[in-house]
Amino acid sequence: MSLSNEQVYGLVRRIPEGRVATYGQIAGLAGFPRHARQVGYALAALRGRDNPDVPWHRVINARGEISSRFDAGSEDYQRILLEDEGVVFDESGRVSLKRFQWKP
Repeated sequence: MSLSNEQVYGLVRRIPEGRVATYGQIAGLAGFPRHARQVGYALAALRGRDNPDVPWHRVINARGEISSRFDAGSEDYQRILLEDEGVVFDESGRVSLKRFQWKP
């Protein structure tokens, strides 16, 4: 059995506005620890910036940073979406996981 895209999307849908989760956190919640990369692949498969059904923008890396994506400019777009929800970035472009990480 492997981690499915639908498992990832179901968990990402649960992240509340103004909170973030890490790729590894989503993998662990799905029962697949150490499969963070698969979470990234699932979110990349959405192939669209605007997907109101799956708030992909709320998933960041374990350093509290936005990971590079396949389409140029999407990192800026993701940051704008997060900031619109009240998520704050520090001067290094990182989100405080202590403050903003979703705790299900």
